[in-house]
Amino acid sequence: MIRDHGRTGFVTEPRATRSSGLAGRALFALVTAITLGFFALDTSAQEKSVRPGINDSFEDAEVERFIERFERNGREIYDRRFDILNALELKPGVAVADIGAGTGFFAKMFSEKVGEKGKVYAVEIEQNFLDHIDEMAEKAGIENIVTVLGEPRTPKLEPNSVDVVFICDTYHHFEYPFDMLRVIHAALREGGRLVIVDFERVKGVTSDFSIGHVRCGKGTVTDEVKDSGFTFEREYPFMKEQYLITFRKRPHTFDD
Repeated sequence: MIRDHGRTGFVTEPRATRSSGLAGRALFALVTAITLGFFALDTSAQEKSVRPGINDSFEDAEVERFIERFERNGREIYDRRFDILNALELKPGVAVADIGAGTGFFAKMFSEKVGEKGKVYAVEIEQNFLDHIDEMAEKAGIENIVTVLGEPRTPKLEPNSVDVVFICDTYHHFEYPFDMLRVIHAALREGGRLVIVDFERVKGVTSDFSIGHVRCGKGTVTDEVKDSGFTFEREYPFMKEQYLITFRKRPHTFDD
């Protein structure tokens, strides 16, 4: 109907106009339904978890037990933590996200590197870890660590909010790697750096536990990251059981 602005009420459309309008709206509705149908199919395809239940053991985590497990001599990334820190090349004032921050020992090291003008986002999907990190930071007088409760599909980072994203012993815990990488790409500023530390997965060399626990090897991880809008930068060969690889954000991604 067409509103008559000169008086109250409505003026009825001519029959031919009303019929053609209805036909147009019906066609628009049909096209919209078909389009949304395609999007729904695409979304459902992306929603499938690559490793259902991989994070079940972290639910309601007993943090003290994980401190003993994570922060111990003999764990390669703990033994090599200062080499890993140097590889990140953090500068004062930058913002870095530690995705899968766990007990927060890397987040604490990062906070010292980026200084009071920098920011460290400690991201976890388990609230108990975040509570521990908050308590640790408060006791140490650290004010540049921000804890973030993420979700299996998103680290909950704002677009263009960080210069470096660090993922250590966590990529193989991503149930939805491409959803995560999409948000990470958006969160990184222009030319931002993505650093991944994870386990080698080589039959005959890697332990049986890691073969069964880790979803894929370094080559697959590299391909997934490159397909998500990143350029491979380099590998740092100072570890035996694990690897450290770095990437740079490309300006354009999924629509390339």
